[in-house]
Amino acid sequence: MSTVALLGAGKIGEALLSGLLHGGRNADELLFTERHPERAAELAERYGIAGVEVAEAAKRADVLVVAVKPQDIEPVLDELAPLVGPGSLVVSLCAGLPTALYERRLPEGTPVVRVMPNTPMLVNEAMSAISPGRYATEAHLALVEELLSTVGSVVRVPESQQDAVTALSGSGPAYFFYLVEAMIDAGILLGLPRAVAEKLIIQSAVGAAKMLAESDEHPVILREAVTSPAGTTINAIRELEKHGVRAALLAAIEAARDRSVELGKAHDEA
Repeated sequence: MSTVALLGAGKIGEALLSGLLHGGRNADELLFTERHPERAAELAERYGIAGVEVAEAAKRADVLVVAVKPQDIEPVLDELAPLVGPGSLVVSLCAGLPTALYERRLPEGTPVVRVMPNTPMLVNEAMSAISPGRYATEAHLALVEELLSTVGSVVRVPESQQDAVTALSGSGPAYFFYLVEAMIDAGILLGLPRAVAEKLIIQSAVGAAKMLAESDEHPVILREAVTSPAGTTINAIRELEKHGVRAALLAAIEAARDRSVELGKAHDEA
């Protein structure tokens, strides 16, 4: 079985390490790099996984998962470039960064798979979209699917769609959190205690998400089932439409897509 190294052990990196362990990987098949010694010691003790330097990770691992912030990618690639071997697979979890960036900076022929995960990876409910670079094969994609399936669902998309994926599911949890936050505030405005409002809305969100996931019905049909003629829900929907909530969501997701494109271009031009 391949050895996997996480380059960057922040929340997403740790979530993937934990998921891989729970998915059946042995601790001796996993490595991680972390520039903060205290954090490295904490993770090593918690999971029994070795924290190593980048050079050691590149030497020992078959799969190098880059999980740093996009703005920190340049020094990581500088360090990796002379170390990546011909059998290494590089998996990028960095938002907005194209596979071409890695292929340009790493040895000729290095297979790269681009991934857009999201933060529900922390509870093993991630939505990850993967795209092959120029040299990635079906076997590489299958391996990445296997790894990521330990922490949620995986879909394949052309890399040209990754900026849209970033805007929709990559940033998507934040939109739901924002909506839940507003609904809790509304409950408080209507006189409910905060704790009660939180329980009502969070469980409603969980239940609605489960209905969406397990039902074959279109979201419109599910919404209409709650919307009685001349009832409370249709009055609420009217206000949402009056205030342009649907249009605001469309514009927000387009703005997120545009920012993802900008991040990629910034590194292309660097």
